[in-house]
Amino acid sequence: MRTRIRWKGNVSFLAESGSGHQVLMDGAPEAGGQNQGPRPMEMILMGLGGCTTFDVIFILKKARQDVTDCVVEIEAQRAETDPKVFTQIHLHFILTGNRLNRHQVERAINLSAEKYCSASIMLKTTVNITHDYEVIDSQPNE
Repeated sequence: MRTRIRWKGNVSFLAESGSGHQVLMDGAPEAGGQNQGPRPMEMILMGLGGCTTFDVIFILKKARQDVTDCVVEIEAQRAETDPKVFTQIHLHFILTGNRLNRHQVERAINLSAEKYCSASIMLKTTVNITHDYEVIDSQPNE
């Protein structure tokens, strides 16, 4: 896996993935940025969210769960002083589907966190990562 980062001036950087996709990252205005893209540390959280959501959906589909939507909201705290690493990350999954089995949802989230999500497993060596979930039934009255 490879990526390339090109400085675009001030605190703006263009990241290009090995698969040819680009993302513009920019710093906060107080750091000289123009708010033209996510901050690099936000990209880490986005990568974590994408990685774990991919796993959860894949596991639930394999378990024949009728998932119609999955959102993960992530909140993180960072150290007050440099290096301002993440100290706490919380993932809140919101899964919507037709008669989703709560046991299967919890199992999918735990398997992602403990076995499959490379980003989560890598980050949890230095960050306290927690998660919870809610299930919304698409057809509650049937």
